[in-house]
Amino acid sequence: MALTLLGAGAAKGLVAALAPEYLAATGATIDAQFDAVGAIREKLAGGAPCDAIILTAASLASLEREGAIAAGSIAPIGAVETGVASRAGEPMPDVHDRDTLRQRLLAAPAVFVPDLTRSTAGIHFAGLLDRLAVAAEVGPRVHAFPNGALAMRALADCAISGALGCTQVTEILYTEGVTLAGALPAGCGLATVYAVAIATRARAPELARDFVGLLTGRSSREARRRAGFAPA
Repeated sequence: MALTLLGAGAAKGLVAALAPEYLAATGATIDAQFDAVGAIREKLAGGAPCDAIILTAASLASLEREGAIAAGSIAPIGAVETGVASRAGEPMPDVHDRDTLRQRLLAAPAVFVPDLTRSTAGIHFAGLLDRLAVAAEVGPRVHAFPNGALAMRALADCAISGALGCTQVTEILYTEGVTLAGALPAGCGLATVYAVAIATRARAPELARDFVGLLTGRSSREARRRAGFAPA
């Protein structure tokens, strides 16, 4: 047996951490696809198999109105900050306020980010460059990838001293080879509430209900915290 899961990349580490407990409780594995929020919505709309889905709470509310999500099945997982990453072993960049963040971005030889039009963190980062009035200077050094996991993997593997990354904190925490410098500072940050729901066309709704219960229940509270989710 397998639960078919579509999920935003922010939840990848948490799902991996809970998969053994889910298998022990249900006898089912998790067949998961993770990607940027926009890409996951496109997969669902395109008919990809889906028992349970993890997206931003706002996206799931929209899908519920459209009838793609079982009514009343949305359950919050927690809030995730957007953060700044550096390569492991390099000096930690100071991004504690708006001015230091602006200086670090201007000084960075490369910045690795998820898709600037389809990912939650990427869309926010593109707007942030405009608000900090650095888009013209920093834009040519921005390297965008389909999702945050790929962006952080590329940052970890690059040989560019002083390179930075910006994506959801959860994606930074589960990527070996990068270090979380901190969440974006006040006035620049974004905290996104993620949630899980059962797809209307779920082939295994019982497994989906068990998954939602584990992911959002008391027993997984510490796992959520370690993965970078704060109570919503």
